[in-house]
Amino acid sequence: MTEPNLNPELFQAPPQIDTLQKVGFGVGLLGIVALAVGFAGNPEQFYKSYLLAYVFVLGIPIGSLALLMVHHLSGGRWSLALRRTFEASARTIPLMAVLFLPVILGIHHLYEWSHLDVVANDPILRHKAPYLNQSGFIVRAVAYFAIWSGLALMLARWSAQQDTQSFPLDRFNKIAGPGVLILGLTVTFASVDWVMSLDPHWFSTLFGLWFLVGMALTALAFSIVVASLIHNNVHVAKALSTDRFHDYGTLLYAFIMLWAYLSYSQFLIIWSANLPEEIPYYLRRFGNGWQGITLVIVAGHFVLPWLLLLFRSTKRMRGRLVAVASFMLVMRFLDVFWLIAPWVKQGAFGVHWMDIAATLGVLGLWVGAFCYLLKGRALLPVGDPYLPEALADGH
Repeated sequence: MTEPNLNPELFQAPPQIDTLQKVGFGVGLLGIVALAVGFAGNPEQFYKSYLLAYVFVLGIPIGSLALLMVHHLSGGRWSLALRRTFEASARTIPLMAVLFLPVILGIHHLYEWSHLDVVANDPILRHKAPYLNQSGFIVRAVAYFAIWSGLALMLARWSAQQDTQSFPLDRFNKIAGPGVLILGLTVTFASVDWVMSLDPHWFSTLFGLWFLVGMALTALAFSIVVASLIHNNVHVAKALSTDRFHDYGTLLYAFIMLWAYLSYSQFLIIWSANLPEEIPYYLRRFGNGWQGITLVIVAGHFVLPWLLLLFRSTKRMRGRLVAVASFMLVMRFLDVFWLIAPWVKQGAFGVHWMDIAATLGVLGLWVGAFCYLLKGRALLPVGDPYLPEALADGH
């Protein structure tokens, strides 16, 4: 068999990525302008809508960082073609750190525990005050982003070096091994700080893991869509064989099942215990119009994709798998909306126009930045010793 040509110039991003970058930045700027207008008239709603959009978009780079480290630890060919997609996504974490500033500025609009007078009259909040306080919130956020950015940029820099020089195979593992544990721990604390503390009386020991699995699912669905776009480069397509898409479909199926298992486990434990500090979480989502969204998530986030991905043809036909992955991105947004909106809206179900504007603004800017970073390097890690074998699979 002929040794494949590993010239980095052969693995450049196809025109579709450049188009997506322009569309992303364009939509993002329009969304930000609309948000600025909305902020002038209703700053309270602005911060609520922004948090919703931010948490959804953050799931892609954080989930990608998790998948990137799993790739290095597993060493399988299944993820080799997605490695640069994971890296480009994870490299946007510093951008997400900057975009977190509105959440800090809106802390008093979002979090009940940030008001000293409320804390003084609530014994539960007084008990949690050593952790749930404004300075601790900010310091921990800085620490989270420093750790996440450090992991992402270090792995990405080493990956770029591997393209041009000899590299010990276990170098990535020395970071990825402890990195996965550190990421799991920091994401757990971040989910408590930014989402669970929206209702500071409620708690769940499963929440952090559930939150991280949701992020990984979002990142994987997004990466499958990107894989379909970079497949337009005929040289990259050799590594994105039918078997590889089948692998991605199987992994997507596994994450959907894991998300459903954790969701049901949390619900069963809380519902059966029927404790006054826990049960309001689900009661709020089973009434006032939210029950419809709950049913849609059960059907669309689990039942429908579970049934579709049972079929081998769905996983092996790129168009069908991309359709399922795109649908899962919509469901992931709906799940984040269901997770956050009942807390911040404190009323019947409703969608504000700034919810849409914030999502388009943050997501658009992020997609534009992601495409810019993805185009900056070869789409495949040409220095990876397993790449020739991965390319040979596509012949």
